[in-house]
Amino acid sequence: MTRSKDAARKLNGWFREFPGLLPGLLFSVLIAMAAHFITDHYGGPTILFALLLGMAFNFVSAEPRFASGISFTAKQVLRIGVALLGARITVEQILALGGEVMLAVAAAVVLTIGFGFLAARALALNSRFGILSAGSVAICGASAAAAISSVLPSYKSKERDTVFTIIGVTTLSTAAMILYPLIAGIFNFDDTQTGVFLGGTIHDVAQVVGAGYSVSDEAGDTATIIKLLRVALLVPVVLTISLAARRMSDGEGGGKAGNLLPGFLIAFLLIVGANSLTLIPTTVQNLLSEASRWCIITAIAALGVKTSLVEMVKVGGRAIGMIVAETVFIATIVIAALLAI
Repeated sequence: MTRSKDAARKLNGWFREFPGLLPGLLFSVLIAMAAHFITDHYGGPTILFALLLGMAFNFVSAEPRFASGISFTAKQVLRIGVALLGARITVEQILALGGEVMLAVAAAVVLTIGFGFLAARALALNSRFGILSAGSVAICGASAAAAISSVLPSYKSKERDTVFTIIGVTTLSTAAMILYPLIAGIFNFDDTQTGVFLGGTIHDVAQVVGAGYSVSDEAGDTATIIKLLRVALLVPVVLTISLAARRMSDGEGGGKAGNLLPGFLIAFLLIVGANSLTLIPTTVQNLLSEASRWCIITAIAALGVKTSLVEMVKVGGRAIGMIVAETVFIATIVIAALLAI
């Protein structure tokens, strides 16, 4: 009941503030549309284009007329997009994978996040950045980075680290889409094994689909389902991070932790449940999935507007090396599991 009242108050506040939020929101939508146009006509990852275009307009974030709407879009619209990801997943799809494969994929996700946390400590980087980047690599790229960032406590470089992570995983995901089918060939994986490898290692959904169906329909179908399993793991991972965030030391920049179970994760679970029970018609499912994509692209555009390129340069080579190492780590774990099964 308390959560319902809080949600109602929040919605009421948004409605009251909406006229002031509209300029920044519409500006972010415009950038998202431009990024989509570039992808549609010339190819490439839409999210990365949205980020880069947004960063080119960083000066707009200093304008009072746009600032509140851009901040709202980067945070709240992002959460709406993550919640709507549930329309892509059913429990049946996950259970159809089989116990061994599900366990191997889940283990790869957990081990990669643990590796990122320890690597950040070893490299004298903020451990929250290690969790953010590793969670993004382990689960679903930019969408995971957005969800994890939303429940991590605030710290000085949080927005910069989030943008860097999104750029890093998007770039590496595109490279993996090209290279990983070749690696699967080196190990003589059959189409099912190739699908498990691609779906279990490539960061973003679009690149998983592209890589999988470039091999065969069977590899593409398997890769997509494995990827959806990783996306489904977003909920327990974010919930665990949210709980752990309450116990994290303030020695790295402090900050208030988010709710233990944020509303957008509850919405995600409800949508997955409804989708699993076939309560959502196919037309509505496709609509929700498309709405999710646009919300995330628009929010990432807003995040780009809020990000200074000068600040991005300060991230440094250690952070780049860490996100590459995390990518190599999860690929190694999945290959080892496939060879052992």
